[in-house]
Amino acid sequence: MLRNDILENLKKRFGSQILEMEDKSPKRVYVQIDPVALRTIATYLFKELGARFNIASGMDEREHMEILYHFTLEDMNLIISLRVKLDKKNLKIDSLTTLFEAANWVEREIHELLGIDFIGHPDLRRLLLPENWPDGVYPLRRDYKEWDPTAVRTRGA
Repeated sequence: MLRNDILENLKKRFGSQILEMEDKSPKRVYVQIDPVALRTIATYLFKELGARFNIASGMDEREHMEILYHFTLEDMNLIISLRVKLDKKNLKIDSLTTLFEAANWVEREIHELLGIDFIGHPDLRRLLLPENWPDGVYPLRRDYKEWDPTAVRTRGA
């Protein structure tokens, strides 16, 4: 299948679940999707197209949380990034760990640092933060306030 065929097939197959498609370069496409369609579209990329899941990244974008799921179609050197935007009042999305184990640790990391709940994840225990880190405090959120008055966190300065 050719690059343009894949993109057209995504639009046709998933219709209104694809909110926006940004063709950044011959090697990179961003596809904003309805969060409820994540598992369905990720399954299509992974199982039907044979795309490799690379990584996911989460960001606090002031008005919403955003997760980018990066998939590579190696035979055509194409990265397709699925973009989901989550309302800050409902930070829940389906876990992809039952689809591919590679999502396990990155979902744990995003959960721990941004507070996004991955529904169906088998083990959302801490991965990076110390055991005495308080519940409900997420260091990568824009509204993060230092909770430990003795901590020295220079952020590289």
